[in-house]
Amino acid sequence: MATKKKSRSRRKYSKGAGKTVASAMRRKKHGTLRSGRGGKGGKVKSRKQAIAIGLSEARKKGARVPKKKAA
Repeated sequence: MATKKKSRSRRKYSKGAGKTVASAMRRKKHGTLRSGRGGKGGKVKSRKQAIAIGLSEARKKGARVPKKKAA
């Protein structure tokens, strides 16, 4: 009988990425999170958009985050 090797699961997102997303969610709650280049867009009201902005910021900082899905 062949024994199965246990695969070790690795985090998809780094801890730093999680903190950046949490920060973006906090800013959304306070009403200070804005979309667009340089925050020139409107106020962010969507939870999904806040998460996307947080992940984008984490990528810029160099945190481990999977690449964006092609549109």
